[in-house]
Amino acid sequence: MLSISHAVTGAVIASKIDNPYLAIPLILLSHYLEDAVPHWDAGTGLGNGSKSRHAAFIHGLIDLALAGIIVLVFYYRQYPLFPGLASASVHNFAPYWGAFLGLLPDFLEAPRNFLKWEPSFMKPINRFHHSFHHSIPRMWDGLTPQFLLLIVLWLLR
Repeated sequence: MLSISHAVTGAVIASKIDNPYLAIPLILLSHYLEDAVPHWDAGTGLGNGSKSRHAAFIHGLIDLALAGIIVLVFYYRQYPLFPGLASASVHNFAPYWGAFLGLLPDFLEAPRNFLKWEPSFMKPINRFHHSFHHSIPRMWDGLTPQFLLLIVLWLLR
């Protein structure tokens, strides 16, 4: 999935579930479940050589920037980034840490994908992540479920 889908899903979960012991596993689980849905993302084509690492990296940065902007659009009014010091708490930043956690499995995989570097302790984590991943080459077919997901998440926020 695009970073947009993972980040917004993590943000919605974190903003709806106050208990971090429940929210954090649900956010991570959502990442793997979303990756199991046939989808297109910035890295589609890396494995078969139809996309260069450089192009995937640039597309990934654009995707990541859009993810941040969309999470802000969803939540900035309810969760301002700079609340008054008297009201600042971890809960004020729930959508933002939720978005980060929603992207964490992809962040852990990035050194392997873009730098061809994978520490041995990361191999089982990345293999587990890859076992869920179901990319498809047809961009619009792969983006449709993500657009639908974003609509549902907008309504749930």
